[in-house]
Amino acid sequence: MVKHIVTFRLQGTPEERLEVARRFREALLALPGQIEVLKSIEVGINQNPAEQWDVVLTAVVPTMADVEVYARHPAHVAAAGLLAGHKADRACVDYEF
Repeated sequence: MVKHIVTFRLQGTPEERLEVARRFREALLALPGQIEVLKSIEVGINQNPAEQWDVVLTAVVPTMADVEVYARHPAHVAAAGLLAGHKADRACVDYEF
């Protein structure tokens, strides 16, 4: 199994960032029913104002190749599109466990 962990820093006012993060979270949480290789996903919105990152997601897929299947799936592409114009930065780690 592979954990795919991604964190995002968003642009805008705190209110704008929170609204974008909420919409993004809801779209991501709908993906396990749409993407066969996606075994689970957890999405958190940062609640600590002292920190700079806004959203983190942890997805679980069977293999490293499935990370790409997940990333290219139209439902995931649509969810990621919600960040267009709002994403300041992204960091990712994929590891087998």
